Amino acid sequence: MNMFSTRKPEPQAATPPAPPLPQSNGTSEPAKSRGLLSRGVSIKGTVKFSDELVIDGEVEGTIESSGMLTIGEHASIRGDIRSKSIKVRGTVEGDIVATERCELQAGCALQGDIEAPRLVVDEHATFVGSAKVSPKS
Repeated sequence: MNMFSTRKPEPQAATPPAPPLPQSNGTSEPAKSRGLLSRGVSIKGTVKFSDELVIDGEVEGTIESSGMLTIGEHASIRGDIRSKSIKVRGTVEGDIVATERCELQAGCALQGDIEAPRLVVDEHATFVGSAKVSPKS
């Protein structure tokens, strides 16, 4: 051991903290995943899903679901949509049937008819078509 050494000690590399462990909510239900059809992706045909999907690309065909659908601001849909809950931010050419709720948000453009028990239309949304709003019995 040399007390008067000119050699400097090497700095110790900081160890990154361990990633947090997944938290359990005490239920045996699996976590729901959120699907994404990103910008630049184009699909021709039928899109089916059950939980939640965000579409920011192009779809030419029908979309069917028992879950929640979000049409992103860059999305372009040409076809009919049937889902539990639908939020529209992009462009849709086709009819929409929502079993719970349909929301046309600012900046969206819809050319088609809507059928839903609850309908929300932002004042900056473009909607050309008819709406049938009839609450569930």
